[in-house]
Amino acid sequence: MNILIILYYYRPHYSGLTIYAERLARALAARGNKVTVLTSQFDKSLARHEIVDGVEIVREPVAFHISKGPIIPSFLPTAWKLMREADVVNLHLPQLDAAPISMLARLQRKPVVLTYQCDLVLPEGFVNRLANLASDTANFVSASAAHMIVNTSWDYAKRSRFLSKYFDKVRVVDAPVVLPQVTDKEVRAFKLKYDVQADEQIIGMVARLAAEKGVEHLARALPQVLETYPKARVLYVGPYENVFGEEQYAEMLAPIIANLGEHWQFLGIISDEELAAFFHSCNLVVLPSTNSTEALGLVQVEAMTCGTPSVASDLPGLRQPVLTTGMGEIFAMGNASALAQAIIKVLGSPDEYKGDVPAIKARFAPDAAAASYEDLFRELTD
Repeated sequence: MNILIILYYYRPHYSGLTIYAERLARALAARGNKVTVLTSQFDKSLARHEIVDGVEIVREPVAFHISKGPIIPSFLPTAWKLMREADVVNLHLPQLDAAPISMLARLQRKPVVLTYQCDLVLPEGFVNRLANLASDTANFVSASAAHMIVNTSWDYAKRSRFLSKYFDKVRVVDAPVVLPQVTDKEVRAFKLKYDVQADEQIIGMVARLAAEKGVEHLARALPQVLETYPKARVLYVGPYENVFGEEQYAEMLAPIIANLGEHWQFLGIISDEELAAFFHSCNLVVLPSTNSTEALGLVQVEAMTCGTPSVASDLPGLRQPVLTTGMGEIFAMGNASALAQAIIKVLGSPDEYKGDVPAIKARFAPDAAAASYEDLFRELTD
């Protein structure tokens, strides 16, 4: 099957959306499909065209940005050209060009499957309000043209201000999750590198330093945790410096985190191998996200595949990995005290949060997600 996947950002861009798309594309290619990804050349040093892990990647130059959305003049002509050879078009939303691309696909009588990653919620401001309006319009047009819409949970789909309007088109597919296998030696090397001591309680967080991730709630919860566990420490993985559009948020956070001293450490972006060792080194991971831009939280499933529990905000979709596996606790979104109590509870009773790790790995395996997508594609192409 010839599958065309279209999204604004693809790897090496770092986000849950791009990681999801990369894993799906690789798994579909590994199953014998011809997979092409059309995306932006968000970094001018990236190749315009290359093949990685069996996936053909076509990158179009970015002229400028509106809020976080890239403006790519050549995107639509290239999409029109590539979809001529495609059996099915898979669009990952949110993206502004989804509306015209979905209409172009219908003109070519190509099945359109949307992968709806999340509702877009941008910060306050006139430009962001316009961007939100444009994104909503693009979503509604593309959903009207689409044959199917994929999401990661019914919990999120039922409560999404967008998906709830197109519920008859929604199909649920578990997100693709995989990490490299690491040895005890590699985990010990990670702990040595970041000075992780045997008597410490390591609280992990993996995210861009962005307002919707709720980083401030973890920073404000930590002093309460330290009253019970004075050797607790946060290890924070992900981009944290010069994150586009988050400069004011980082400035607000800086003094709060500085006051935590040695109990908070930024690691930056690390390799997949180190990420797996990181999860094995943590006592738990935290997802204190604050709005519907977080629909699942891939990192908590990644942690669970390593046997590490999660503490997550009680948000639609985001709470599902904890509720369905029993590996963690959920807390009232935005409540730092409730977050601290949940962390203390998990740290105090680790044996209560050991789930069926092999079953979790099998459920979220990229090959399982790719097989589910193939079933949807065949249903449409047949």
